[in-house]
Amino acid sequence: MSTIVSHFTLGAYFDTGPLRWLYFVLTLSVYVLILLSNLLLIVVICLNRTLHEPMYIFLCSLFMNGLFGSTALFPLLLFQIPQDVHTITTSFCFLQIFFVHMYIAIEFMTLAVISYDRYLAICFPLQYSARMNTNKVSCCGLLTTPLKLCGNIITKVYCNNYSVVKLSCSDTSVNNIYGLIITIITVFGPLIFILATYIRILKVCFNGSKQTRQKALATCGPHLASIVNYSSGAFFEVLGSRFDLSNVHSVIRVILSLYFLAVQPLFNPLIYGLKLTKVRVLCKNLLHSAVRSQ
Repeated sequence: MSTIVSHFTLGAYFDTGPLRWLYFVLTLSVYVLILLSNLLLIVVICLNRTLHEPMYIFLCSLFMNGLFGSTALFPLLLFQIPQDVHTITTSFCFLQIFFVHMYIAIEFMTLAVISYDRYLAICFPLQYSARMNTNKVSCCGLLTTPLKLCGNIITKVYCNNYSVVKLSCSDTSVNNIYGLIITIITVFGPLIFILATYIRILKVCFNGSKQTRQKALATCGPHLASIVNYSSGAFFEVLGSRFDLSNVHSVIRVILSLYFLAVQPLFNPLIYGLKLTKVRVLCKNLLHSAVRSQ
């Protein structure tokens, strides 16, 4: 029997007793670290003309999306952790689902664009500037269809699209088709494109000089690490949503479900800030000048 649902209960939270404030401080610390690290690199890229190149502009987009995705998650977590009853209104729940979907789509699309940028820089260095000035990226919207719900308990610590669909007491075949199409466009499409570009890059590296291979490794290493990390997090989320993991410890289930929203926004600024020499040097200079000014 369907009912009018005004709120959802987030059922993955469990009683941590006095440790809830420890979890709160840890969560807040991670969020603050994400904000500071991403904002630092955004400021460095925006203020230094030497970094006003396509690759760094795309990295800036990646860092901004990290802020967007983490902000879609952490304020809710920080609000819910100290509470005894973990509920969220339907409007805020659907808003969070929309923001999370946008974060996923933008992240995969940006990683695909960066892979194309690296492909042109390594395989067509003389034509790089001309080609990058003529290519544009577009994104798609999210299709949805109304559902009649027969429950309001979401087995997550945040709102998840598939968890809401599972509460439906009506036919969800149309939603599943829409979901499959959106997944192909936003996830598998960019991943296939990334795989194709790196196959081309590998061919050039095997046939090129030692200098070409070193350049490819230096610029593609952080990008590959970011792709593997984010894809692993997305896989963990799909695994937790689609399969019964009741035998897995509740803390591990929560960590796996949060991985792609919590770790990737922190991983990107660390891996790019440490590995890319120009960014690392400019970050040090900015921090040193800020310290001296005090």
